Amino acid sequence: MAAAAYRGLSWSYVARNLVARKLTTILTVTGMALVVFVFATVLMMAQGLRKTLGGTGSFDNVVVIRQGSQTEVQSTISREQARLLDTLPGLATDAAGHARIAHEALILVNLPRKGSQKLANVVVRGTSEAGIAMRPQLKIVEGRSFRPGSSEIIAGSGMTRGDFGLRIGDKLGFGLREWTVVGLFEAQDSGFDSELWADGEQIMQAFRRPAYSSVVAQLQDSGSYERFSDAITRQPQLNVEHKRETLFYLDQSQNLANFIGVLGKTITIIFSIGAIIGAMITMYAAVANRTREIGTLRALGFRRGNIVGAFLREALLLGFVSGVVGLIAAAFMQLVEISTTNVQTFSEIVFRLTMTPQIVRDVLLFSLFMGAVGGALPALRASRLEIVDALRSV
Repeated sequence: MAAAAYRGLSWSYVARNLVARKLTTILTVTGMALVVFVFATVLMMAQGLRKTLGGTGSFDNVVVIRQGSQTEVQSTISREQARLLDTLPGLATDAAGHARIAHEALILVNLPRKGSQKLANVVVRGTSEAGIAMRPQLKIVEGRSFRPGSSEIIAGSGMTRGDFGLRIGDKLGFGLREWTVVGLFEAQDSGFDSELWADGEQIMQAFRRPAYSSVVAQLQDSGSYERFSDAITRQPQLNVEHKRETLFYLDQSQNLANFIGVLGKTITIIFSIGAIIGAMITMYAAVANRTREIGTLRALGFRRGNIVGAFLREALLLGFVSGVVGLIAAAFMQLVEISTTNVQTFSEIVFRLTMTPQIVRDVLLFSLFMGAVGGALPALRASRLEIVDALRSV
């Protein structure tokens, strides 16, 4: 018995005590699991947004915008600047020997949501055949691409579901023109899926725009970025800044992801206080109902530390089970598609929640923390019971 007391009470003993109190255990686990669900969902929302925008574009492409601009929508690149960028070294070329570069115009247009009078800001990207070819993740899944020189558009998959539900043949009015949807494309759940694409020159004419929004250039090889970057810095008249395309769009997700994270974590902290109090009440009730059992264990030679350890393990097990239940519920949220406004570009972005191993780890640690905090004081209360008083209790 001395050896058993030295080792402490087993996990099977702890688990049996929780099973014996089915109702209180279920209620406590349910409350804590709801908090875990909220916490996991918040992290998955932020991760899903980063994945969507971070997966936009290609690592081999470079986005060039005006110095000081935060987004393509805010930027202007003159035709003279664009022609100068075409001549810089380090760029890939097509079969005709021309630089693989796209001059693009981005416009925010208001489109009505289906079944609602509310409007949403949607990005219309004026591009070219080269711009499409430089984004290998973009695939036409229905219909065809727009014809150069026409008032035709193709819609990303995010615009075909939810609030918009665009289909081939739909007519959209913006820029004092009527545009016809002739194709639908998928871009591997990237930010492009939330856009409409059309011929760049036609977009500029329709909106009376004399300048482009950005220039997207494809690099010749993995070592060409430095050459292209150095060439830009040696042309101060350009007055532009540049980033790899994937990094450019990932940076645009940070403000909204941080906002979601701060708001969600604040709500989670408030809810977790209630969950911790619930766990604490459960553990205090366990101590009150098992006073004679605690006294018997102390009489058999189990030390105060063994008692503290046993009750703490009960609380940790409660936290772990709550974490697993909450994660299982949150995993189904990956089937949900969310449409929201990117606070940096003020455009509609459609994305899915994403669970990662790091989120699973962080959520389980958080649930264990709730269990430990909720069980600490009751465990100390149990260890301080005197043997004689505990054995005399009814």
